[in-house]
Amino acid sequence: MAKNPAATGRIAQIRQTYSLTRRVDPSIQWLLPLTFLGTLFVFAMLAAILLGGVWQYGVILGIPFAILGSTWLFGSRAEKAAYASIADQPGAAAAALNSLRKGWYVTPFIEVTKQQDAVHRVVGRPGVILVAEAPASRAAAVLATARARTTRFAGEAPIHEIVCGEGGVPLAKLNRAVMKLPRMLPASEVTELRRRLDAAQKGPTLPIPRGPLPKGMRVPRVK
Repeated sequence: MAKNPAATGRIAQIRQTYSLTRRVDPSIQWLLPLTFLGTLFVFAMLAAILLGGVWQYGVILGIPFAILGSTWLFGSRAEKAAYASIADQPGAAAAALNSLRKGWYVTPFIEVTKQQDAVHRVVGRPGVILVAEAPASRAAAVLATARARTTRFAGEAPIHEIVCGEGGVPLAKLNRAVMKLPRMLPASEVTELRRRLDAAQKGPTLPIPRGPLPKGMRVPRVK
């Protein structure tokens, strides 16, 4: 029987994710089996108490819960490891933003300073979100420049500003901060706004760091 390419790809992806996660978080190699076996043990004990010593039913019933718990733990640790592996690299915020779900359009490095402070642009139903990747003490200046250039082409669309990094939103919470912004534009206006801004943008001047985000590993996306 021929192997399913999709299934084979998923297995390879899980292996890669586990390898990358273990490199940053070595405890994952014993936390996963401990979570799985610990869940089975709890269900077995409950069954033994409630069913008069018939613990085997608890093991059978506990298997799906053990898998669910281990999967949740793996996803949570993988996400944290992914962010930790790129946190100190220029462009880490852009890499994180690129894992936003469909409907969000990211343009990295619309502004870059000599100190490598940068602004990335996200277009979505909240309007235009300018994300400064810079210490809070310097973010205002680079955001002001980006806002001035963006305003000329954004029309009446709202413009929001977020500072990611020292003194601002932590990298791991950046996408959630973007997703929490109020929806103010219909989807049709988002498409037109994106095209207008893209036409006026020369493009990124620095590369996004290579690493687990957004393609090297699949972490749970913010919903």
